[in-house]
Amino acid sequence: MIIGLTGSIGMGKSTVAAMFADEGMPVFDADATVHRLQGVGGRLVPAIEAAFPGSTVNGAINRAKLGAAVFGDDAAIKRLEAIVHPAVGEERGAFLAKHAGKHVVFDFPLLFETGGDRNVDMIVVVSAAPDVQRARVLARPGMTADKFAAILARQTPDAEKRARADHVINTDTSFDATRAQVRAVLASLEI
Repeated sequence: MIIGLTGSIGMGKSTVAAMFADEGMPVFDADATVHRLQGVGGRLVPAIEAAFPGSTVNGAINRAKLGAAVFGDDAAIKRLEAIVHPAVGEERGAFLAKHAGKHVVFDFPLLFETGGDRNVDMIVVVSAAPDVQRARVLARPGMTADKFAAILARQTPDAEKRARADHVINTDTSFDATRAQVRAVLASLEI
């Protein structure tokens, strides 16, 4: 079974993914995969540099420079996604082959936005109250209210994600309460 784990920015998805891993579930982290593919020697570095000249520093994609090149430009974002998404799909396929026959978790921030929800058996949405989400996001280095608003504008609204989920994990409670929700999802699989 493939569990699609998603949630908007600042909802605690990475924490929940780590909790699934702590419970023994193999987790494919789409964000970490992108970082690796764009890091020093990463296979996407040449293609991204060609599409967005000046985005590379010391053999790796500089996320701030790349962000400045695509921020607010839908066509540029689509060009970047056309480079990144197929490579992430290949990595996901290799992960599945490695863990064939096992229950796995796909940690995908843009599960709905990329149509990835069609490739999973169960959807788990990580959610928190809007004020908690906002506080978490604005506490991040380099984050501004404008950047936060732009990111939210490109993401499926939390209410819609929750409505499309098989399970919702609320993270505006304690870590123990969140872990209990993760374990409840796993119990539903009879693992």
